[in-house]
Amino acid sequence: MIIRDLHSRDFEDALRLYRILTSDPVPVTDSPAAFDAVLSHKGTQIIGAEHNSQIIAMITLHVLPNMTSGGRSYALIENVVCDSEHRGQGIGRVVLQAGINRARDLGCYKIMLMTGEARGVRGFYESVGFSGHEKHGMVLRF
Repeated sequence: MIIRDLHSRDFEDALRLYRILTSDPVPVTDSPAAFDAVLSHKGTQIIGAEHNSQIIAMITLHVLPNMTSGGRSYALIENVVCDSEHRGQGIGRVVLQAGINRARDLGCYKIMLMTGEARGVRGFYESVGFSGHEKHGMVLRF
């Protein structure tokens, strides 16, 4: 297994994973241009696990500038997903840890992520060090 940043050529694998992930009423876009826009956004990286020339897990890491905490950046992690056939093997944990390490290496003072209660993965995030006790996440959808 190789942990690496995703590129435009990974669009089809990423699209498959986004479709596994999403339960939103708004469908995943099948636009390669939209994927390229995410990849080219300053401070954003999609980190994935490649196995047998296929991306089987990924996360999106956003690193954002900040004025508090001595001007140190903070990070957001979104779209954490592992292919259904590869769950329970520690691959999601490895990809998530790669994102944590990247944020730390980039000088971020914290990482935030949100997960839905219905997904049943809170324990997974807590097992790698995230806490739901410090802040309360809220969402406003349009």
